[in-house]
Amino acid sequence: MRIFHLTACLLLSLSLTLRAEVKPASKSIRESMESFVKEGSLSGAVTLFSHDGKILSEEAVGLRDIASKSPMTKDSLFWIASMTKPMTALAVMMLQDEGKLSIDDPVMKHLPEFKGQMLLKEKTKDQTVLIKPARPITIKDLLTHTSGLVSNSPLDANALDVLTLKEAVITYALSPLQFEPGSKWSYCNPGINTLGRIIEVVSGQDYAKFMESRLFHPLGMHDTTFWPNPKQLARLATSYQPSADGKGLEPTTIRYLTAPYSNKKRSPLAAGGLFSTAADLLKFYTMVLNGGEAGGKRYISEKSLQQMTTNQTGDLKASFTEGMGMGLGFHIVRQPTGVTAMLSPGTFGHGGAHGTQGWIDPVTKSIYILLIQRAGLKNGDASPMRQAFQEAATANLPKP
Repeated sequence: MRIFHLTACLLLSLSLTLRAEVKPASKSIRESMESFVKEGSLSGAVTLFSHDGKILSEEAVGLRDIASKSPMTKDSLFWIASMTKPMTALAVMMLQDEGKLSIDDPVMKHLPEFKGQMLLKEKTKDQTVLIKPARPITIKDLLTHTSGLVSNSPLDANALDVLTLKEAVITYALSPLQFEPGSKWSYCNPGINTLGRIIEVVSGQDYAKFMESRLFHPLGMHDTTFWPNPKQLARLATSYQPSADGKGLEPTTIRYLTAPYSNKKRSPLAAGGLFSTAADLLKFYTMVLNGGEAGGKRYISEKSLQQMTTNQTGDLKASFTEGMGMGLGFHIVRQPTGVTAMLSPGTFGHGGAHGTQGWIDPVTKSIYILLIQRAGLKNGDASPMRQAFQEAATANLPKP
C-alpha cells in the first residue's frame, strides 16, 4: 500500500486541477445509460461505481435479451473479452514473485519452440526475406504488446475452439516477427495467449485451473469462468450489433467463442475468454486497488503491482485513445484527455471487444465498471457510453 499512497500523493494536485476543467455531468449514471437504451444504441447495461471501498452506484438498465424481454439485472453475465488480459498478466507477476520466472526472461527460456524465431524484413510477390532479430522476445514484450508477434496466426480464425493453448502458441512461434521486439506498440492477442502457455509450463497447472485456484476462487469470484454453466448462461446478456437497416439492434455471435459455451473442449483464451459479472470484477479490482491484498491474503507484491500499473513503454504511442501508455497488462492514463479527461493521471484499466470497461483511479480510490454487449462500436475504449458513464460517476465523487 505504501507505493500506491506515495503515487497518489504525487498525482493528487495535478488530478484535481485537470478534473476541475471537466464539465459536470448533467445526468445521473442511470439516466445516462437509459438514454442509450431509449435511442436504440444499447439493449441494456450494468454499471458499478465504487469510491474508497464503498459502492456509490450500482445500476442495471434496459434488457438482457430483447426478444424475450428479459430485464437486465445486476448479476447479469457478460463476455468481458480482453478484460481477461490484466488478470492473465497478474498471474504472470504472481509467478515472478515466487521466483519461478522473470519478466525479463526470453520467452524461449520457458517455451523452446520460440528458439530461432526470425524477423520478417521484406515480403514481395516474388520473395520473403527473413533475418535474425536484434534480440529475442521477452515476457515483458508480451505483457506490453511490443513483441512483434503476428496479430493473428493462420490457424486462429477457425481453430482456437479446437486447438489447445499449447498448439495455438506453436503457430505463433512458427510465424516470423513483424517488427523488432520493443520497437513499437501493436495490440497482440497471440502475445497474451502465449503468456497463458507460460503460466502452464512454469506453474505445472493448466492455465484455467491456475486462474481458478489462485485468483477466482480465493477472491470469491464464483461467476468468473471460461465455461459458463447452465445456470450462469441463463443470466448471459445477449450481444447486439446495429441492424442492417440501421433502425435498431440485432443479435450477433460472441467473437472467438463458439456455442455451447459450457464445452470445455474449447480452449480458455488468456487474451479474452472470460465471462464475469460486475460484482466479481469489483472483487478483483478492489484487491488491486488495495495494493494486492484482499481478505487478509496477499495475491501479488507491491513491487510487482507497481510495475503493472505504471507506464512501461516510454514514449511509444500506445493504446486506443490519446494520452495513454502501457503497463504490464494494464493500459495507463498518462495525460487525461477526451474520454479520460475526468480521470486522474495514473488511472489504469482495460476494455473488452463488445464495449465492456474496467478502470481504477488510484488517486481518488475509485473503480469504474461498465458492462455492455455491443458489437460494432468504432472504438470501445472511446465509446460515448464509456464517456457518459465516467462523467456521471465522477460527478458523484465527494468534493475535495
